[in-house]
Amino acid sequence: MQETIRSVSAQHGVDPKLVWAMIRVESNFNPRAVSHKGAMGLMQIMPETARLYGVKDPHDPIQNIRAGVQHLTFLMGYFKGDLRLVLGAYNSGVRAVEQLNSMSRYPETKKYIADVLGHYRSAAHLPSR
Repeated sequence: MQETIRSVSAQHGVDPKLVWAMIRVESNFNPRAVSHKGAMGLMQIMPETARLYGVKDPHDPIQNIRAGVQHLTFLMGYFKGDLRLVLGAYNSGVRAVEQLNSMSRYPETKKYIADVLGHYRSAAHLPSR
């Protein structure tokens, strides 16, 4: 899995440590994980996101990581690299971040951002690229 994280991250110019941290928080590395809202797989992609990025099996680690990183890359561009906004949108959606300021309204989103950033900072044991 680490090789997939590294190679897909490199293809999209994303730090693999960030992807690793997101997977840690999203699914705790369980490719069969399903949330109560229907998010699936390692990066907990929603069905609409899976369709958007052509995912046939959201529980397949390679397809899931590819779609998750593609979506992360889109969000990085959309929010001009502001990692807190990017993570907030990954967790609660672009509209929620733009219109509802989800990071202050939703404790779950605030916790998600803090957890991902905490794991990201502690991922020093992983090679960057």
